[in-house]
Amino acid sequence: MSARIVKSPAERRSDILESAQRFTITKGFEQMTIQDILDDLQISKGAFYHYFASKQALLDALIDLYLDQSMQIILPIVEDPNLTALEKFERLFSVVARWKLAQKPFMLALLRVWYLDENTLVRQKQTAATLQLVGPQITRIVHQGVQEGVFNTPYLEQIGEVVLVLMIGLGDAVSALLLSEGPLQETIERLNKTLAVYIDSIERTLGAMRGTLHLYDPEVLQAWVTTVADG
Repeated sequence: MSARIVKSPAERRSDILESAQRFTITKGFEQMTIQDILDDLQISKGAFYHYFASKQALLDALIDLYLDQSMQIILPIVEDPNLTALEKFERLFSVVARWKLAQKPFMLALLRVWYLDENTLVRQKQTAATLQLVGPQITRIVHQGVQEGVFNTPYLEQIGEVVLVLMIGLGDAVSALLLSEGPLQETIERLNKTLAVYIDSIERTLGAMRGTLHLYDPEVLQAWVTTVADG
């Protein structure tokens, strides 16, 4: 008889999150049940509820995991002494966009449940956490840009949060268009207009010259549009 493997609380919690992530991709978060996870991991309800009070709490944890992974990408860019402020902004958008594209099955599955009414509270909590965690990093880049003379704003302490709000708004707008069911060419045109409006707003907020920021990769955008159009 094989010895029973005893896992640490951190390992067990990670197993539950990995299982939930797999079912989110294969079934969708709405269709996934807690029982699916129990059967997958051969654990009891008590074991699950020891780590997560509800299915909503599980979704919250999945997004927290995503945010932690995002920070692992963002921080090296922010702290790179060899990049200018403009390069940091552009690199940040490019790297995060390609990272999302690399795990697009999960991102698409999550996207389809993220904007449901039942997840409104989770979205609000996650937005607040993002502002608190990522906002100061954006502020650091802006401070550098002011020193380099490419940004001009008197609101150095608040600017990171304001720019991040615009970034989150851009992400929401792009997500809504990707999930829309309009003609492909029309969706692409609306995406380009939306991106142009938001990027112009970010440049104005930063006090940057128009056309200074290049915040999206057309190839990545086309890949997302094609993926969604193909179902």
